[in-house]
Amino acid sequence: MSKRSNIRLPASLKPYLADVAKLKRSYPDLHEHVAELARSGLLHVVDEPINKDNEMHPLVRWQYRGGIAEKDRKAFLFTNVVDGKGNAFDSAVLVAGLAATPDVYRTGFGKPLDKIGETWMNAINNPIAPRLVSSAPCQHYVTTGKALDKKGAALDGIPIPISTPGFDNGPYLSAGHYITKDPDNGIQNMGNYRGQIKAPRRLGMNPSVELRAGIYAHWQKYKARGEKMPCAVVIGCPPAVSYTSVQKLGTDVDELAVAGGLAGCPINVVKCKTVDLFVPAEAEIVVEGYIDTEWLEPEAPFGESHGYVNLQEYNAFMDVTAITRRRKTIVPSFISQVTPSESSVIRKAAMEPVFLNHLSKVLAVKGVKQVAMHEPLTSLYAVLAVQFERGVPRTEVWRALYGASTLHRFAGKWIVAVDEDIDPHNADALFWAMSYRCQPQHDMRVLDYKDPGHGPRGPRDEGETASVLINALLKEEFAPVALPAREFMEKAAETWKRLGLPDLKPENPWHGYELGAWHPALARQADMAARSEYMDFADELIPQRRNDVEMNEAVPQPAPVLKDLGHNSGGSRAGNRRSRATQSKPAKLAARKPKQ
Repeated sequence: MSKRSNIRLPASLKPYLADVAKLKRSYPDLHEHVAELARSGLLHVVDEPINKDNEMHPLVRWQYRGGIAEKDRKAFLFTNVVDGKGNAFDSAVLVAGLAATPDVYRTGFGKPLDKIGETWMNAINNPIAPRLVSSAPCQHYVTTGKALDKKGAALDGIPIPISTPGFDNGPYLSAGHYITKDPDNGIQNMGNYRGQIKAPRRLGMNPSVELRAGIYAHWQKYKARGEKMPCAVVIGCPPAVSYTSVQKLGTDVDELAVAGGLAGCPINVVKCKTVDLFVPAEAEIVVEGYIDTEWLEPEAPFGESHGYVNLQEYNAFMDVTAITRRRKTIVPSFISQVTPSESSVIRKAAMEPVFLNHLSKVLAVKGVKQVAMHEPLTSLYAVLAVQFERGVPRTEVWRALYGASTLHRFAGKWIVAVDEDIDPHNADALFWAMSYRCQPQHDMRVLDYKDPGHGPRGPRDEGETASVLINALLKEEFAPVALPAREFMEKAAETWKRLGLPDLKPENPWHGYELGAWHPALARQADMAARSEYMDFADELIPQRRNDVEMNEAVPQPAPVLKDLGHNSGGSRAGNRRSRATQSKPAKLAARKPKQ
């Protein structure tokens, strides 16, 4: 858990803290999560009136597009929500409250960041079936039938924000967890999909067909039967449930059971009032109804998580039969669209461990240290980096690259293998490795017929794309990284601080280090130079003068032959070659003998 600060909780939070669910459980509900964020200094509480349709998301967006460091970003709770018509709402709205940053995610997850990966894999492999309860907080108020037609009693009374004012054609659920049931085997599926608020009793449903979501598979089965599909949409719930709703799991996996695996105990569920489905008992609001399987109607435009506006298309809609809610409700809204965003943080934290597990455990690839999904602007799925230990055989490198390209049919347009000294989360470091540790004619493969997945499609080949695999590992030993050695940088940092200069934020690489091709004789000269003794070895250079070599030709070092690192992509081994990384221009492989 995060280190608590001495922060007094705002008075406006007290009504929500008084409505904490009393059911037996060991996981926090959303109200307790919000309180923990406040105590940890991770929550902005905004009590002044904020327009949900044109102010709320732009305000939170600035912490992602305004140069605010990730560590300084927070969740936002709006307690005085209004719209442009002067309507006020009695629910608070929580934006970026589940994954504004990894710290916010960790707070809801209840585990240290370095334990999140193994916790996810344990939950997926060891789900815990939900516990059925007879009464639940989420059904404190129940509205059905004609009562839904009263102004403010249905969807029009729920303060769903507009995510991309100026482009979206209305408010959309961005944190709506849709629950449906396979009509053949009875297994429930839960996923997070966008849902347009179309009318007080009509809600949209866009499953992003290209992702082959479970709800779409269910919809097709109900359509074949000529039946409408029962559905329950959860708006706000315990964080463990929300985190599971956005995880990519199998169609026949009950996400509520995986959420139980995350929580370490069963998730309490209750049966819906008008559909045969089970929902989290501690949910904030549940919208029940039936999704039409005969008719589709226009939906969108809407700013999507891939960073572009999704233009209008035909999608499903749900006729609302009931809305149930807690006594005092908090409505979450994921801030998505251009990344980084809340939706990318929540997906990144869950999916990187899955990729690592697939490579290291399922495929048993040796030497994989971590998998990084690039987040800013590219929305995670396009660019993947696989970091390796030194000395991994090239066969393992390529197994990992091919394996990463096939885990998800839509993920991995660009997949790059890098050494352990390269930060896989740093795009500059990736380009650095690709620039100097990769020969594209040998170290790159293009795999055709890749599904384009979620995002704008190219105009050719019916949108089909490809995976580009790049081996950007060292193929032989390199000269040191050209920065002052660590000891000098650390001493300089002390001087910097003593001089009262601006606080430093070290970025890797922040000091030089050896990469194998560093002869003791050269190290000796560098040490002498640092002691201001650089003229003391000048006479040693005179006997080494030659008149039979070209300018820039490398000086041969009387050192043992440097061993091959094992990463070279093709052709001959490098084991009997001196590193070409020790000079700026290609050197002749053998020095000429002096003329007689």
